Order: sequence, then C-alpha cells, then structure tokens
Amino acid sequence: MTQAIFHLSFPVRSLVAAKDFYCQLLGATLGRDNGEWADILLFGHQITLHERPSEVLSAEARGVRHFGAILPWEQWQALGLTLVEQGCSFVMQPTIAHPGTENEQGKILLCDPSDNLIEIKAYRNASAAIGRGLGA
Repeated sequence: MTQAIFHLSFPVRSLVAAKDFYCQLLGATLGRDNGEWADILLFGHQITLHERPSEVLSAEARGVRHFGAILPWEQWQALGLTLVEQGCSFVMQPTIAHPGTENEQGKILLCDPSDNLIEIKAYRNASAAIGRGLGA
C-alpha cells in the first residue's frame, strides 16, 4: 500500500442486502466476508459492514449522521446517470448547485437498505470542497 485509505465500519440490518447495494449499485468490490461482516472497497476506501440489526439507527435517530465521497466531476455524472437509469430511490436526485460559479457542486443523497445516509458530491473547482487547494 503506497497511499493511506480511509476505513469506516457500521451496522446493517442484512449483510446480503448491504453487499448487493454497495457492490451492484455503487460499484464497490467485495473483500473479506465471514458471513457476519464483510469488507468492501468503495471509491478506493474500505468499509466494513456488520450484520447487527439491533444497532442500526432509525432515520429519525440518525439525525445528520452520514458518510460520503467526493468524486471527480465526470465520475459523479456517470454514477448519477447510472443510478437514475437503475431506478434508484433517492433522498436527493443528482442535483447541481451554484452552476457557473467557483462553488459549483453536484450532490446525490441516498440511503442503503439499512437507512444509512450516503452523500456523493463533486466540485467543478476542487478547492471549493474545503475552501482551499484540495490535494495541494
């Protein structure tokens, strides 16, 4: 491994449904899987899905808690198109905010089968992501 990757671990109601969602819909790659938990590689980062239905938060209890990724603009557009074509259920369909400005951004909000909220974004100007040079 030559670059650090981010790791996130959280509970899901059904490991089978979660693996299907992340791998089939979002293009993740399945890694280790022991039947109670599974690692997936999503957008170059590791997520561990634990089948623990009693630990899954309701949408109301979840509040603002979510995770996501910032993708290159073209990858975000392609993913958005794929999700629409596959009839994905969105919290927010692919939307572009602040078009034509330095802060132009695309956003998609969706939930996995356990109601874990996922935000997928893209910025025309990468420095707008954090208010200064991203990756500089």
